[in-house]
Amino acid sequence: MQPNVTEIARAVAQELQAIRSNVSLEQALWLAEQVKAKAKEFGFPCVVAVSDNAARPVLVECMDGAYIASYDVAFNKAFTVVSLKMSTSDLKPLAQPGGSLYGIQFTNQGKIVIFGGGEPLKNAAGQVIGGLGVSGGSEEQDTALAAYGKQVFEQKYF
Repeated sequence: MQPNVTEIARAVAQELQAIRSNVSLEQALWLAEQVKAKAKEFGFPCVVAVSDNAARPVLVECMDGAYIASYDVAFNKAFTVVSLKMSTSDLKPLAQPGGSLYGIQFTNQGKIVIFGGGEPLKNAAGQVIGGLGVSGGSEEQDTALAAYGKQVFEQKYF
């Protein structure tokens, strides 16, 4: 028995999704809603930034009451994780005195962030297809929120 056209189309769509090389606006909008809902549970307003695989912004959303400074921080976290293909939490120890990347935060016109709250977004093949930056809480809260965002994004899409 041969598969029908609908089954074939569904299989092709799943394969294409698995190798997708960039975050779409639709995905970024969905992700921002998930992160903002979790931030409400955590009890603080935040800014959510999503970048594409070239570290260009796809979306930046500010919850009511978020710190003004959180805009640039979230945006730059999304830039950092794509630029260096690692979370900002993983970058932090490397950027400390004596670390192999000490001083990196002074490069790229100061856009590199060396504390938690940024996560690379990867496709099923493990390629970085975008970045998530979250700012508004403590470093620990931002780190947890970004990790949550990465987890739900990859569960839904890959």
